[in-house]
Amino acid sequence: MRKILGIGNALVDIMTSIENDEILGRLELPKGSMTLVDKFRSMEVKEATKNFRQNIASGGSAANTIHGISKLGTMSGYIGSIGNDETGDFFEKDMQNAGVKTFLIRRETVTGTAVALVSPDSERTFATHLGAAVELSAEDLTEDQFRDYDLLYLEGYLIYNKALVEKACELAQRNGMEIALDLASYNVVESQRGDFRDIITRYVDILFANEEEAKAYTGLDPEQAMGKISEEVKISVIKTGSKGSLVKMDEEIIKIESVPVVCMDTTGAGDLYAAGFLYGYLNDQPLGKCGTLGSLLASQVIELMGARIPEHRWQGINEKVSGVINR
Repeated sequence: MRKILGIGNALVDIMTSIENDEILGRLELPKGSMTLVDKFRSMEVKEATKNFRQNIASGGSAANTIHGISKLGTMSGYIGSIGNDETGDFFEKDMQNAGVKTFLIRRETVTGTAVALVSPDSERTFATHLGAAVELSAEDLTEDQFRDYDLLYLEGYLIYNKALVEKACELAQRNGMEIALDLASYNVVESQRGDFRDIITRYVDILFANEEEAKAYTGLDPEQAMGKISEEVKISVIKTGSKGSLVKMDEEIIKIESVPVVCMDTTGAGDLYAAGFLYGYLNDQPLGKCGTLGSLLASQVIELMGARIPEHRWQGINEKVSGVINR
């Protein structure tokens, strides 16, 4: 079985259910976006939302994907930066308990947190204080970390440190790895479009985007965006929410249906879609089945609050995954 290595912002998520979107306006957080905040702004958001229903889980986009694919049985590794604190201990233990080999650099800065404000329509808005996560640098990456892996998975939020992304991609290519990237958030794409295009055209084999991210990157609607993106990568994947997803390789476009469920919270849907898709890909499944596995994993997480699927559900999920692969 081929192995996957992920790199991302190691964060702990504070999942917060809000009664309406009024507080998003008060906090000046664009609905559906990921907004980077400093520690003082993070404290302000936490104070303003402390009376809402909350739960805490380790998170970060790439970490969610790597956690999920490891629970499916794939050998996985993860590189990140955390604080030398209890929050960092919580993050590390959670990843290792899922079977992930961790390459975590400890810092004096506090572990990063992401306050996820979940609206009544299940849309989520992030106020993210990266903390120690942002201190991950190109100098932290070594040849040995990459040597045993076949695919590198990067979250788009790392684009703010382009030198880190370039070093990771260079090490991956030097070790014969394929590279997958998720565009992460439409506002990140809008602000860093040029850097994304440079990285994508030079290094990326598989690109994941949702409708808003694809439009921010290309200025086009999903099917047209897919055509544009497929000129730059081997496999393009555009997630279209309840309508499913589109997958393209060469001239073939495959439409993947979503799995109908009652949606509680969309946090982690894209991350777990990538986990299912890449699990199939690393196990040499046809692209249609890869997309179906992505939809299956996404459906499992949106039924819940937060970006992690609880332990008691994984046996049933693995049985469904085997059913898809064997049919």
